Amino acid sequence: MVTFVAQAACRTLHCFHMLKTSFTSGVIEAGCDEAGRGCLAGPVFAAAVILPVGFYHPLLNDSKQVKEKDRELLRPIIEKEAVAWAVAFSTPEQIDTMNILKASFRAMHEAIDELKTRPELLLIDGHIFPPYFGISHQCIVKGDAKYTSIAAASILAKTHRDEYMDRLHQEFPAYGWNKNKGYGTANHLKGIAANGITIHHRRSFAPCANVNCRLPEY
Repeated sequence: MVTFVAQAACRTLHCFHMLKTSFTSGVIEAGCDEAGRGCLAGPVFAAAVILPVGFYHPLLNDSKQVKEKDRELLRPIIEKEAVAWAVAFSTPEQIDTMNILKASFRAMHEAIDELKTRPELLLIDGHIFPPYFGISHQCIVKGDAKYTSIAAASILAKTHRDEYMDRLHQEFPAYGWNKNKGYGTANHLKGIAANGITIHHRRSFAPCANVNCRLPEY
């Protein structure tokens, strides 16, 4: 139902952006993407999504190109219509221990672990990926703007991470995480300068290095 309604809506809106629905026909593919790699605070999230054959929605695209309200609209649609989906994350401590790239891959592998349906091919946003045992993968640069399953994974990773940062903001309101989601905005840097860093900051990232840690006040 979503597919046909979405196609009609797309024609009405004169939508010309079309994502590819598969890399190899007849193969169970899972799109994989991450969110929050460049943030100063919070985990890095990853998602893996297997979509039904021919799935389409006119709003679906790379999450960075989709408005927040549209990402929130897409999330329940993807979660309901997907054959399987999963979200995982690596903590700031894991990021500091193994570096952000390896932590991102760890979260992707965990998301793949959690899929209820085993994919036969992984579509990875980016140009490198440590192989997942027993499943082939294909790296695709800017894949979240090219393939529906990767775009869907980018939406889930982004929306789940944003929700997580909104909850952290309630505990640490001085950093503006409800707005900047942990990225190094002027407001966030001002908060660090005035209050130090928290247990949720990434100490291996330059702006947070050698800054005192502030615990929540109750």
